[in-house]
Amino acid sequence: MAVICKFFVLFVLALLAIEANCLGTGGKPHEIIKPYKRAPLQDIVTWDEHSVFIRGERVMLYNGEFHPYRLPVPGLWLDVFQKIKSLGYSGVSFYVDWALVEGQEGAFRAEGVFALEPFFEAASEAGIYLVARPGPYINAESSGGGFPGWLQRTKAVLRTPEYLNYTNNYVQNVGSIIAKAQITNGGPVILLQPENEYSQAIPGIEFPNPAYFQAVEDQYRNAGIVVPFVSNDASPGGRFAPGTGEGAVDIYGFDGYPLGFDCANPSTWPDGALPNYYRILHLEQSPTTPLTISEFQSGSFDPWGGSGFAKCAALLNNEFERVFWKNNFGIGTTIFSLYMTYGGTNWGNLGHPGGYTSYDYGAPISEDRTVTREKFSEAKLEANFLKVSPAYLTANPSNSSTNGSFVNTDAISTASLVGNVTSFYVVRQATYNTLASTDYRLIVPTSQGTISIPQLSDTLTLNGRDSKIHVTDYDIGGSTVLYSTAEIFTWENYISKTVLILYGGANETHEIAFSGFSNYTILEGSGVTSSTNATTLVINWAVTPTRKVLQIGISLFVYLLDRNEAYNYWSLDVPSPTPADNYTVPTETAVIAKAGYLLRTALLDGSTLALTGDLNSSTAIEVIGAPEGVSDFTFNGQATGSSRNAYGVLNASVAYITPNITIPTLTDLDWKYLDSLPEIQSTYDDSLWTNANHTQTDNPRNLTTPVSLYASDYGYNTGNLLFRGHFIATGNESSIYLSTQGGTAYAAAVWLNSTFIGSWPGNSADSNYNLTLNLPTLQAGQPALLTILQDDMGNDEDGDVGTDEMKNPRGVLDYELDGLNQSEITWKVTGNLGGESYRDLARGPLNEGGLYAERQGFHLPNPPSANWTSSKPTEGIAEAGVAFYTTSFNLSIPQGYDIPMSFSFVNTTANSSTVYAFRSQLYVNGYQFGKYVNNIGPQTLFPVPEGILNYHGTNYVALSLWALESSGAKLDDISLVPTAIIQSGYGPVELSPAPPYTPRPGAY
Repeated sequence: MAVICKFFVLFVLALLAIEANCLGTGGKPHEIIKPYKRAPLQDIVTWDEHSVFIRGERVMLYNGEFHPYRLPVPGLWLDVFQKIKSLGYSGVSFYVDWALVEGQEGAFRAEGVFALEPFFEAASEAGIYLVARPGPYINAESSGGGFPGWLQRTKAVLRTPEYLNYTNNYVQNVGSIIAKAQITNGGPVILLQPENEYSQAIPGIEFPNPAYFQAVEDQYRNAGIVVPFVSNDASPGGRFAPGTGEGAVDIYGFDGYPLGFDCANPSTWPDGALPNYYRILHLEQSPTTPLTISEFQSGSFDPWGGSGFAKCAALLNNEFERVFWKNNFGIGTTIFSLYMTYGGTNWGNLGHPGGYTSYDYGAPISEDRTVTREKFSEAKLEANFLKVSPAYLTANPSNSSTNGSFVNTDAISTASLVGNVTSFYVVRQATYNTLASTDYRLIVPTSQGTISIPQLSDTLTLNGRDSKIHVTDYDIGGSTVLYSTAEIFTWENYISKTVLILYGGANETHEIAFSGFSNYTILEGSGVTSSTNATTLVINWAVTPTRKVLQIGISLFVYLLDRNEAYNYWSLDVPSPTPADNYTVPTETAVIAKAGYLLRTALLDGSTLALTGDLNSSTAIEVIGAPEGVSDFTFNGQATGSSRNAYGVLNASVAYITPNITIPTLTDLDWKYLDSLPEIQSTYDDSLWTNANHTQTDNPRNLTTPVSLYASDYGYNTGNLLFRGHFIATGNESSIYLSTQGGTAYAAAVWLNSTFIGSWPGNSADSNYNLTLNLPTLQAGQPALLTILQDDMGNDEDGDVGTDEMKNPRGVLDYELDGLNQSEITWKVTGNLGGESYRDLARGPLNEGGLYAERQGFHLPNPPSANWTSSKPTEGIAEAGVAFYTTSFNLSIPQGYDIPMSFSFVNTTANSSTVYAFRSQLYVNGYQFGKYVNNIGPQTLFPVPEGILNYHGTNYVALSLWALESSGAKLDDISLVPTAIIQSGYGPVELSPAPPYTPRPGAY
């Protein structure tokens, strides 16, 4: 159908029948919905130049990025969705990693932790719309940018028409799965993004290639996708925007990471980094679609040897959100996706070589799923405001902020969004990165004329690295806020009352004016001044830690909060009848409550409001606003004995009960030890290894050895790689030159016979390295053996079309052995058992590498270790090599608690200036959940979620210890530590599949 549809011209008449359904809240668009550049495929998700519509209602599509493959516990996906929903977000955008579901060419496997259906079900339950981003290329700091390793053996230039035959199986399968979850089929998927960041290429490549991009779109249409296509240009270049011809998408979008990724300097905001050109380019490139930022910075990746994600979270903190995110709101962005909102973990070797195991990203929700970062709370304030501000969706934005506009000083820059009635003014420091505060007056037109604000005090104050959204003629359920300098968190109009929540920064002075009111009562607090006339009530106050509650007239209740106090307030949608259900729609009713750490859901059960949420301390809960008739509330299914105060607020205290938990001391456990490098022994039999006998390669890098020693040429694409070179010694061998490549931070070690001759311990910069090593004297005429162990840190991404960087080989690039011709060495190679015909379907194609213990499956639960030597990783080994350790322990964590746990490694140093070179892999119930590199770092704490850890039974833990120095290595300490103890209403977490050890036929 898509092949035919692309030849249709604008079909305006087909849309006239649905025009009435497309004109939603937030004002009538000044044209009907812009039609597809093809025949309409559905009429549920539509759009105009202002926003998307869902079932005829305008929606602010406010998305958080969350990748299911980075949290391999389907039982926790709803937990993350509920936290995103509690932020006030309406959607989630997500990638699918092709490399994880088609690790073997032609064999698409999306079951268990890789299944998408449970992800869709959890999104539906939480009321989260989904933007599907299945690639095939995704980037995403994933190995190969999501490309499976077997693509390294293709001659086709990736991301060009000639490679599309390799994508057919994947797109048909993943497209079909996503198609079943489209909103047209009752599912949560409302948009699909084909390809990703197809935005740059090297000279000599036809770029951008319309035929290629159209073919990718056609693949998805042929798989059943009918929802609109949205794009993600890596910069706002207008590529394939509507109206550009072949390959044009329905809604054009781009991404932006204005502060970059310099987490080492978290307080540095470079001059000129705040974008001021997005809207100007939008009007040039895609004026008929909503201003769409498909990815905007919500954190940062961090490389090997980096500063750690705590500093990334500090760089992209709550101040960043206030200034940079509101800058985007000031230009009328109505499809806004934040990368990342929950980052997760690069478990099982799925990451690219530029990053380590953690993918925390400094996101609002931490890797361990806690929500303690201030940026989470700030994100909640901003998203909830836009959720209850439908006039924002059709207000006419200025092209950018202007210094001195609508204020009395050029030190303040203002962006205006002017509506038919309601207007918005986004103010920030003209020098956006200044730390200084500026006093100013706001001078804005209103329905009562132009007013200089404040009227009852001298000035307003804008602190450094802050931004505010002031409103005029703002409707709150039939009452009008003439203006407010305090920011609105949320409001709700109930049958008998209206609740409005305002907040400001500490010690700021704010002012609000109400049209049509003349009297008020202070219910709580003090320090309010006011003036009235026949039509307007003006209220002025200084922000203090103690809240103020005002009753305006008979039924308007206004809460004046300090920003830090506002962080404790929540607005939760009460599900509507089908088809809206729990999805965010303008007609939905919300519960407003103060409840501390986290509120998840709100449901009505007759006159009882059922709340679920999490506690980190005993908490007083106030239900400030609820649907009419609610007389009581429960919390996590338990009665609260709530009481109602004089102005209708339900109050109750909920006790936090500290659980009695026992966490095992890992160093006290009985560990078993196995030598995991028997390959250096002359008695080891490598007859089942793969013969390295390819004299040619399809890899773009030409061979510089007689046979290919590129691991991918033999189907090995992940983890540790081993090469054995057999030769007959001449007795003249004195040194060997080796050039190896494994990706950033890789290591390599070399043995001649069983003698360790040297290593490359890796660093945070080099992806390949040349070694020249001296050799011991060999006896002429005798067999000799070279053994090379190196790791594959993941395949490079493929951002620039034509570079084929994803094909950069892993393995031995070149070698030269003194006294011997290259061809006199016969090579064998191995990696994970079976290579692309991988054995562990449950944990996927990348989880295990080529270490002996991995090939045997000894990292899986219940290995045959009873007769192994008893030894601990803190005892270690006394020479270069690989030790493998395994142990088990029981956990008995009480139900009703979310207690995230992490494995903590202690960085090991020889003295104050020397760091031992070793690396260790952590396996928990068979899942590789940590790659600790002692001499590079930075990661020492490795979160492992419940569902991988069995909180109510036996857990099996294994560690590999690769010593890269002749002195050996040991861990100074390893421990299991809880990172939070949360009393939770989430409920039980189902275990992810964890098949135990069984003997592996053909293992060697």
